[in-house]
Amino acid sequence: MADIDRHELHTLVDHIPESDVPAARKVLRALADPVELAILAAPLDDEPETEEERASVASSLADASPDIPFEQLRRIRA
Repeated sequence: MADIDRHELHTLVDHIPESDVPAARKVLRALADPVELAILAAPLDDEPETEEERASVASSLADASPDIPFEQLRRIRA
């Protein structure tokens, strides 16, 4: 049901007259989750990934060791 409702909303938005787009944007932004809006408005990370970062990610993904519970990490850092 929610997918049908969203599809209908998308269809309605596609048919809003160009002159009413600013008002529609204002209404939809008021209804949206503020955290999601902040994420959408955040600038892209345009800093290139370094070889060290790539190696760290590859190492983490290849590590098959079990996860460390958060409480144990807190004790280590304290």
